[in-house]
Amino acid sequence: MTTFAAVLAQQLRTDGGRPLVTFYDDATGERVELSVTTYANWVAKAASLLVEELDLERGDSLRLDLPAHWLGPVFLGAAWAAGLVVTDADDPSAVVCGPEELATWAPRADDLPVLACSLLPMGVRFAEPVPPSVHDVGAEIWSQPDSFIPWDPPTADDVATRVGGVETTQEEMWRAATTGTLVSDGGRLLSVANPASPPGVATFTEPLARSGSLVLVAHADRERLEATFVAEHATARFPA
Repeated sequence: MTTFAAVLAQQLRTDGGRPLVTFYDDATGERVELSVTTYANWVAKAASLLVEELDLERGDSLRLDLPAHWLGPVFLGAAWAAGLVVTDADDPSAVVCGPEELATWAPRADDLPVLACSLLPMGVRFAEPVPPSVHDVGAEIWSQPDSFIPWDPPTADDVATRVGGVETTQEEMWRAATTGTLVSDGGRLLSVANPASPPGVATFTEPLARSGSLVLVAHADRERLEATFVAEHATARFPA
Protein backbone atom coordinates (compact mmCIF):
# COMPACT_ATOMS: atom_id res chain seq x y z
CA MET A 1 0.00 0.00 0.00
CA THR A 2 1.83 3.08 -1.24
CA THR A 3 -0.82 5.82 -1.34
CA PHE A 4 -3.17 7.15 1.30
CA ALA A 5 -6.20 6.12 -0.76
CA ALA A 6 -4.96 2.53 -1.02
CA VAL A 7 -4.15 2.33 2.71
CA LEU A 8 -7.54 3.69 3.74
CA ALA A 9 -9.40 1.45 1.27
CA GLN A 10 -7.63 -1.58 2.72
CA GLN A 11 -8.61 -0.60 6.26
CA LEU A 12 -12.23 -0.04 5.19
CA ARG A 13 -12.35 -3.51 3.66
CA THR A 14 -10.73 -5.11 6.70
CA ASP A 15 -12.76 -3.55 9.52
CA GLY A 16 -14.48 -0.27 8.81
CA GLY A 17 -16.23 -0.22 12.17
CA ARG A 18 -13.18 -0.26 14.42
CA PRO A 19 -12.05 2.93 16.16
CA LEU A 20 -9.33 4.80 14.30
CA VAL A 21 -9.06 8.17 16.05
CA THR A 22 -10.22 8.82 19.61
CA PHE A 23 -9.76 12.39 20.80
CA TYR A 24 -9.78 13.72 24.35
CA ASP A 25 -9.56 17.34 25.44
CA ASP A 26 -8.70 17.21 29.13
CA ALA A 27 -9.45 20.93 29.46
CA THR A 28 -13.09 20.59 28.41
CA GLY A 29 -13.89 16.93 28.96
CA GLU A 30 -14.68 16.45 25.26
CA ARG A 31 -14.33 12.95 23.78
CA VAL A 32 -14.77 12.19 20.08
CA GLU A 33 -14.29 8.82 18.44
CA LEU A 34 -14.06 8.23 14.70
CA SER A 35 -14.34 4.75 13.27
CA VAL A 36 -12.49 3.99 10.05
CA THR A 37 -15.73 4.53 8.13
CA THR A 38 -16.61 7.77 9.88
CA TYR A 39 -13.07 9.02 9.38
CA ALA A 40 -13.28 8.19 5.67
CA ASN A 41 -16.51 10.18 5.40
CA TRP A 42 -14.92 13.22 7.03
CA VAL A 43 -11.89 12.92 4.75
CA ALA A 44 -14.14 12.79 1.68
CA LYS A 45 -16.01 15.91 2.79
CA ALA A 46 -12.80 17.78 3.57
CA ALA A 47 -11.17 16.74 0.28
CA SER A 48 -14.24 17.82 -1.66
CA LEU A 49 -14.16 21.17 0.10
CA LEU A 50 -10.52 21.67 -0.80
CA VAL A 51 -10.82 20.53 -4.41
CA GLU A 52 -14.37 21.12 -5.58
CA GLU A 53 -15.08 24.32 -3.68
CA LEU A 54 -11.64 25.93 -3.42
CA ASP A 55 -10.14 24.63 -6.68
CA LEU A 56 -6.95 23.20 -5.21
CA GLU A 57 -5.16 20.83 -7.56
CA ARG A 58 -2.81 17.89 -7.27
CA GLY A 59 0.63 19.20 -6.31
CA ASP A 60 -0.65 22.28 -4.51
CA SER A 61 0.50 22.76 -0.92
CA LEU A 62 -1.56 22.86 2.27
CA ARG A 63 -0.46 24.29 5.60
CA LEU A 64 -2.14 22.75 8.64
CA ASP A 65 -1.84 25.34 11.38
CA LEU A 66 -3.95 23.43 13.88
CA PRO A 67 -3.40 22.40 17.48
CA ALA A 68 -3.68 18.75 18.52
CA HIS A 69 -7.23 17.88 17.47
CA TRP A 70 -9.12 15.14 15.63
CA LEU A 71 -9.52 17.43 12.61
CA GLY A 72 -5.75 17.25 12.10
CA PRO A 73 -5.82 13.63 10.84
CA VAL A 74 -8.94 14.46 8.82
CA PHE A 75 -7.20 17.22 6.86
CA LEU A 76 -4.02 15.17 6.54
CA GLY A 77 -6.07 12.48 4.84
CA ALA A 78 -7.95 15.01 2.73
CA ALA A 79 -4.69 16.50 1.49
CA TRP A 80 -3.18 13.14 0.58
CA ALA A 81 -6.39 11.89 -1.03
CA ALA A 82 -6.31 14.92 -3.33
CA GLY A 83 -2.57 14.75 -3.99
CA LEU A 84 -1.79 17.91 -2.02
CA VAL A 85 1.51 18.44 -0.24
CA VAL A 86 1.34 19.06 3.51
CA THR A 87 3.88 21.78 4.19
CA ASP A 88 5.27 23.89 7.01
CA ALA A 89 6.03 26.77 4.62
CA ASP A 90 4.68 30.27 5.11
CA ASP A 91 3.59 30.53 1.46
CA PRO A 92 1.20 27.57 0.98
CA SER A 93 -1.49 27.28 -1.67
CA ALA A 94 -4.03 27.17 1.18
CA VAL A 95 -4.12 26.96 4.95
CA VAL A 96 -6.31 25.28 7.55
CA CYS A 97 -6.14 26.98 10.94
CA GLY A 98 -7.76 27.00 14.35
CA PRO A 99 -9.30 29.96 16.19
CA GLU A 100 -6.05 31.01 17.86
CA GLU A 101 -4.25 31.15 14.51
CA LEU A 102 -7.07 32.91 12.67
CA ALA A 103 -5.75 36.40 13.41
CA THR A 104 -2.49 35.46 11.67
CA TRP A 105 -4.07 34.10 8.50
CA ALA A 106 -7.27 36.14 8.07
CA PRO A 107 -5.43 39.17 6.61
CA ARG A 108 -4.19 36.89 3.81
CA ALA A 109 -7.61 35.45 2.94
CA ASP A 110 -7.88 37.54 -0.21
CA ASP A 111 -4.67 36.02 -1.54
CA LEU A 112 -5.03 32.35 -0.58
CA PRO A 113 -7.85 30.13 0.71
CA VAL A 114 -8.02 30.25 4.50
CA LEU A 115 -10.13 27.54 6.14
CA ALA A 116 -10.85 28.15 9.81
CA CYS A 117 -11.93 25.44 12.25
CA SER A 118 -13.79 26.46 15.38
CA LEU A 119 -12.58 23.30 17.19
CA LEU A 120 -15.95 23.22 18.94
CA PRO A 121 -17.48 19.78 19.64
CA MET A 122 -18.70 17.89 16.56
CA GLY A 123 -16.84 20.25 14.24
CA VAL A 124 -19.59 22.88 14.22
CA ARG A 125 -19.26 26.44 12.91
CA PHE A 126 -17.87 29.42 14.81
CA ALA A 127 -20.26 31.04 17.25
CA GLU A 128 -19.50 34.43 15.66
CA PRO A 129 -19.01 35.15 11.93
CA VAL A 130 -15.46 34.64 10.67
CA PRO A 131 -13.62 37.53 8.97
CA PRO A 132 -14.42 38.33 5.33
CA SER A 133 -13.12 35.84 2.73
CA VAL A 134 -12.33 33.24 5.42
CA HIS A 135 -14.05 29.87 5.03
CA ASP A 136 -15.74 28.52 8.17
CA VAL A 137 -15.11 24.76 7.92
CA GLY A 138 -17.96 24.00 10.31
CA ALA A 139 -20.38 25.84 8.05
CA GLU A 140 -19.14 24.59 4.68
CA ILE A 141 -18.05 21.00 5.20
CA TRP A 142 -21.43 19.45 6.02
CA SER A 143 -22.85 19.95 2.53
CA GLN A 144 -19.95 18.07 0.91
CA PRO A 145 -20.43 14.45 -0.28
CA ASP A 146 -19.44 11.39 1.75
CA SER A 147 -17.25 10.07 -1.06
CA PHE A 148 -14.39 11.64 -2.98
CA ILE A 149 -13.00 10.41 -6.29
CA PRO A 150 -10.22 12.66 -7.58
CA TRP A 151 -10.20 13.28 -11.33
CA ASP A 152 -6.38 13.30 -11.19
CA PRO A 153 -5.53 10.65 -8.56
CA PRO A 154 -2.20 10.93 -6.76
CA THR A 155 0.37 8.19 -7.22
CA ALA A 156 3.04 6.69 -5.00
CA ASP A 157 5.53 9.22 -6.37
CA ASP A 158 3.48 12.25 -5.36
CA VAL A 159 4.99 14.31 -2.54
CA ALA A 160 3.04 13.87 0.70
CA THR A 161 4.98 16.23 2.97
CA ARG A 162 7.49 19.01 2.48
CA VAL A 163 9.07 19.97 5.78
CA GLY A 164 12.03 22.30 5.99
CA GLY A 165 12.52 21.80 2.27
CA VAL A 166 12.75 18.00 2.65
CA GLU A 167 10.19 16.10 0.59
CA THR A 168 8.67 12.72 1.40
CA THR A 169 6.61 10.87 -1.18
CA GLN A 170 3.45 8.97 -0.40
CA GLU A 171 5.29 5.69 -1.00
CA GLU A 172 8.14 6.66 1.32
CA MET A 173 5.70 7.79 4.01
CA TRP A 174 3.65 4.59 3.98
CA ARG A 175 6.66 2.29 3.80
CA ALA A 176 8.01 4.05 6.89
CA ALA A 177 4.63 3.73 8.60
CA THR A 178 4.42 -0.03 8.06
CA THR A 179 7.88 -0.56 9.54
CA GLY A 180 7.67 2.03 12.34
CA THR A 181 8.05 1.23 16.01
CA LEU A 182 5.54 3.54 17.68
CA VAL A 183 2.79 0.92 17.78
CA SER A 184 2.48 -2.78 17.00
CA ASP A 185 0.08 -4.23 14.45
CA GLY A 186 -3.46 -3.68 15.70
CA GLY A 187 -2.18 -1.67 18.65
CA ARG A 188 -3.64 1.43 20.22
CA LEU A 189 -1.30 4.42 20.55
CA LEU A 190 -1.92 7.05 23.23
CA SER A 191 -0.27 10.31 22.14
CA VAL A 192 -0.06 13.92 23.23
CA ALA A 193 1.81 14.93 20.04
CA ASN A 194 0.09 17.00 17.39
CA PRO A 195 -0.43 14.77 14.31
CA ALA A 196 -0.81 17.87 12.13
CA SER A 197 2.74 18.98 12.98
CA PRO A 198 5.77 17.42 11.26
CA PRO A 199 7.09 15.56 14.34
CA GLY A 200 3.68 14.06 15.04
CA VAL A 201 2.58 12.83 11.61
CA ALA A 202 3.80 9.29 12.31
CA THR A 203 1.53 9.06 15.36
CA PHE A 204 -1.33 8.91 12.88
CA THR A 205 0.18 7.22 9.82
CA GLU A 206 1.56 4.26 11.78
CA PRO A 207 -1.74 3.30 13.48
CA LEU A 208 -3.58 3.68 10.16
CA ALA A 209 -1.10 1.59 8.20
CA ARG A 210 -0.84 -1.10 10.88
CA SER A 211 -4.57 -1.61 11.52
CA GLY A 212 -4.26 0.15 14.84
CA SER A 213 -5.72 3.31 16.31
CA LEU A 214 -4.72 6.65 17.78
CA VAL A 215 -5.88 7.99 21.12
CA LEU A 216 -5.01 11.69 20.93
CA VAL A 217 -5.07 13.72 24.14
CA ALA A 218 -4.96 17.52 24.18
CA HIS A 219 -4.22 19.63 27.27
CA ALA A 220 -3.10 16.44 28.99
CA ASP A 221 -3.35 16.15 32.73
CA ARG A 222 -0.89 13.52 33.99
CA GLU A 223 -3.36 11.79 36.29
CA ARG A 224 -6.10 11.74 33.65
CA LEU A 225 -3.60 10.60 31.05
CA GLU A 226 -2.85 7.45 33.01
CA ALA A 227 -6.56 6.79 33.52
CA THR A 228 -7.19 7.28 29.81
CA PHE A 229 -4.40 4.87 28.93
CA VAL A 230 -6.12 2.18 30.97
CA ALA A 231 -9.70 3.03 29.96
CA GLU A 232 -8.88 3.06 26.24
CA HIS A 233 -6.88 -0.18 26.38
CA ALA A 234 -3.85 1.56 24.91
CA THR A 235 -0.83 -0.59 24.12
CA ALA A 236 1.80 2.13 23.58
CA ARG A 237 2.32 5.80 24.24
CA PHE A 238 4.08 8.73 22.58
CA PRO A 239 6.30 10.15 23.87
CA ALA A 240 7.26 6.82 25.42
